[in-house]
Amino acid sequence: MNCTVITGGRVVMPDRIIESGGIVIKDGKIERVFAGEYHPEGGERIINAEGRFISPGFVDLHVHGGGGFDFMCGEADNVISACQFHMRHGTTSIVPTLSAADQQVLVTAIAGITEAKHKMRDGGPEILGLHLEGPYFAMSQKGAQNERYVRDPDPKEYMEIVDKFDTILRWTIAPELPGAIEMAKAMKERGILMCIGHSDASYDEAVQAYECGFDSIVHFYSCLSTVRRINAYRHAGVVEAGYQLDGMMVEVIADGKHLPQSLLKLIYKVKGPERICLVTDAISVAGLEHIQDEIYSQTSDMNVIIEDSVAKLPDRSAFAGSVATADRLVRVMNALDEVPLYEAVKMASATPARNIGIFDRKGSLSPGKDADILLFDDNINISIVMVNGQITFER
Repeated sequence: MNCTVITGGRVVMPDRIIESGGIVIKDGKIERVFAGEYHPEGGERIINAEGRFISPGFVDLHVHGGGGFDFMCGEADNVISACQFHMRHGTTSIVPTLSAADQQVLVTAIAGITEAKHKMRDGGPEILGLHLEGPYFAMSQKGAQNERYVRDPDPKEYMEIVDKFDTILRWTIAPELPGAIEMAKAMKERGILMCIGHSDASYDEAVQAYECGFDSIVHFYSCLSTVRRINAYRHAGVVEAGYQLDGMMVEVIADGKHLPQSLLKLIYKVKGPERICLVTDAISVAGLEHIQDEIYSQTSDMNVIIEDSVAKLPDRSAFAGSVATADRLVRVMNALDEVPLYEAVKMASATPARNIGIFDRKGSLSPGKDADILLFDDNINISIVMVNGQITFER
């Protein structure tokens, strides 16, 4: 039996930190978590954490690329390279995300990611499935999405995709569009999770969407309706529904740019770590240095600029995804006085795992789960990444 023991670390549990302890891993699974010293039984591989944190791997539900590679490319090897880039920053489970595009471009991109999912072996994170972000959006909330591809739901289009591929895990649309609720019902029958995004829905429309199975709101506050006046009266929107609906999950891009500290604190106070999924929304240039001037983004099929450690449209009218990695999200959340490290980690691991129904095998350091494990220091600098008990990255 293949046995590895990580000892001498601070173990990040869902509700606390064990200040001195470790983990026993056998055949790619977590066998047990222990406090105190470990007494070798003979034949184990011992890894001394030397006081570093021992954490569950991060689960990123919304990411478009990284390390110079875009998930829209349709090439399995490039998809794998993007996934491996994010793995080096702590992402051990990943959901590649595609933006609004021409139907044939989407089909080609989905085929590339599907091939990568089956091709990925040792040395990479697990590709859990795909996230389709669009193309069924409100034009008024398109953000950095290319308006040429924004449209209303078309049953012929979306049924072609789900009939052809079984790797679709999540689908983000604006629920107020004609045909959106009918689409959601059809997708839920196939086990596809529905998310609200790029939406100008009213509060009541958002509540109706929740009742019809929409259980998440993507990049909370970004490209979403909020309080507005209609005929002098104030009307709430998707943001307010997100706060009011206790069961609604919200994605948060905690890169320190998309949302100020005041809003991060508010979301944390109202929703709590059990309803917040930290996501990168990273585009292909995440991780690249010394980028100047405008660059082409395959994700949006438009030019973007990188400045102030974030991606923007050239006219600065909107952000255009992010250049963040999962370790940065945890670092930013943990820097808030109200957020202990174990809760910042929970928002990047246990909560997203629960959201997509894989908490039985991912998201926490619990016996029987996959040994997806990180070692990092007080500043969330990743030094070791393990996927299924195998070291896939070591600094």
